[in-house]
Amino acid sequence: MVDAHQTFVIVGGGLAGAKAAETLRAEGFTGRVILICDERDHPYERPPLSKGFLLGKEERDSVFVHEPAWYAQAQIELHLGQPAVRLDPEGRTVRLGDGTLIAYDKLLLATGAEPRRLDIPGTGLAGVHHLRRLAHAERLRGVLASLGRDNGHLVIAGAGWIGLEVAAAARSYGAEVTVVEAAPTPLHGILGPELGGLFTDLHREHGVRFHFGARFTEIVGEGGMVLAVRTDDGEEHPAHDVLAAIGAAPRTALAEQAGLDLADPETGGGVAVDAALRTSDPYIYAAGDVAAADHPLLDTRLRVEHWANALNGGPAAARAMLGQDISYDRIPYFFSDQYDVGMEYSGYAPPGSYAQVVCRGDVAKREFIAFWLAADGRLLAGMNVNVWDVAESIQQLIRSGAPLEPGALADPQVPLAALLP
Repeated sequence: MVDAHQTFVIVGGGLAGAKAAETLRAEGFTGRVILICDERDHPYERPPLSKGFLLGKEERDSVFVHEPAWYAQAQIELHLGQPAVRLDPEGRTVRLGDGTLIAYDKLLLATGAEPRRLDIPGTGLAGVHHLRRLAHAERLRGVLASLGRDNGHLVIAGAGWIGLEVAAAARSYGAEVTVVEAAPTPLHGILGPELGGLFTDLHREHGVRFHFGARFTEIVGEGGMVLAVRTDDGEEHPAHDVLAAIGAAPRTALAEQAGLDLADPETGGGVAVDAALRTSDPYIYAAGDVAAADHPLLDTRLRVEHWANALNGGPAAARAMLGQDISYDRIPYFFSDQYDVGMEYSGYAPPGSYAQVVCRGDVAKREFIAFWLAADGRLLAGMNVNVWDVAESIQQLIRSGAPLEPGALADPQVPLAALLP
């Protein structure tokens, strides 16, 4: 039985919001829990949108966090298709798009992120796509199947994780694919020049064309349909469809309107929160893609846009809302599957932060672990490629902060656990 002594509101119907609602009930909260979703679909997970679901290997129902009936059973008041349009911290109310005013005792912002848009002529053409929502993935899955049947051509702006995963999916359908990327390699800002080339070779082996060192300047069309893409070095690429995969921006409009502190856009932006995921207002928390948290282990403010952060951050915020002593120090983690290559990345090693990259295993066969080391020998990040059951050991090594011997890291005969202090 719900006791209306307190009302906790969650704004955002993604994984972070749904897991926060689940955690509130699991931890024994008996007040009202209101989950506000601007999409009409029940909360779902996003990784399948560029992986299994896009490839046609997973059904639509598989992406949802909970069965639809679960929300009523857990006495979660679900508002689908209703954006929150105004947040009043002083009055502790949130207004929905239909004018409904909801009062709260505590509130969680889990508004996520949205695709960055191409600011060039031609983006209004029918064949220009983004990938963030389930509706985007449903549409794109049909487009890729059609391109494959008709030998059509997809041109992708951006060689990040989304761009590469969609390129792999498109090739699996038989579509022609060109990827345009401003950097000299894919994933340059994440993997650096040392390992970005690995993904160049992988995709080229599967027929993907790359055009590095260039940006879109115009999408050319006729009759509302895409014909080609032009780049700033004078090239023109024939295209039937275009995907903009140039990153995501945190959805901070509600927080900004409410006067909450925001993180510096130059370092990723987002809603600034402390280690307990509290914003500058003591009654408002933030989690998932929108939250830029003070990371107690990495000693930096960090915004992470990946599945694991939503999975773990939502519950951490829920516990903090309940008054538990929370210090959210999860090691950033993400994974990707492209063709026959699966990988997991743990840690944080932005350009300029590491002194060397050490590899263990066979890089040529794409069965190896890469380690990013600081100048003092500390492990900053590790990536296992087609090597499994090592992510936990990598994260333990990062947590230890101990200096590591590169030779021992590179030696497959030395168990990772043996390197722990």
